[in-house]
Amino acid sequence: MRHLISGRALRSLLLTLCVFLAACGDRNVDWTLYNVKGHLPDLKFSLPGAGGKTISSDDLKGKTVLLFFGYASCPDVCPTTMAQLTAVLQNLGDKARDVRILFVSVDPHRDTPDILQAYVNAFNNNAIGVTGDEKQIADLARRYRVAYQIEKPRPGDDADMYEVTHSRGVYIFDKDGKARLLASDTDSIEAMTKDVRQLIDLTS
Repeated sequence: MRHLISGRALRSLLLTLCVFLAACGDRNVDWTLYNVKGHLPDLKFSLPGAGGKTISSDDLKGKTVLLFFGYASCPDVCPTTMAQLTAVLQNLGDKARDVRILFVSVDPHRDTPDILQAYVNAFNNNAIGVTGDEKQIADLARRYRVAYQIEKPRPGDDADMYEVTHSRGVYIFDKDGKARLLASDTDSIEAMTKDVRQLIDLTS
């Protein structure tokens, strides 16, 4: 006896099957970095960029994004991390065309969008630097559970001389803006390269 199924029901069934298979495929991937799928919100922001332009998450649709929070005058963690991310992109070869480094400054008082863009471009020509006012940065940092603190200068001290501390993670989003992986400062360039390559292949 034949059983008929409507076109709508068939499409629904196929969609469910595709989602199930995609989830199974993701579980079978051997991630080295922290798998944060379903635990962090999608990439969403709109902040001032260089040249008076506004950069938003919509501009990065279709790209795998490596998001890092820091500041241009950071003496250690930021240049080291940017150098590592640049090395990851170099290791990816042609696949790097679909990857972008996104650097968000937590020090808007000293980092203008143009200063920040010049800083990130010293590492990678396609890197994007954005900043904003204190509330914009605080809201975005809270969205991804990023901790940072600015030590305000004491009375009589140079207003531009102060310490900034911040977390060191790199947040990795797929081409649809979904949070997928989190790299710590102890993860190697090789580990990041492997997982970013796997993510690109998985979501292509």
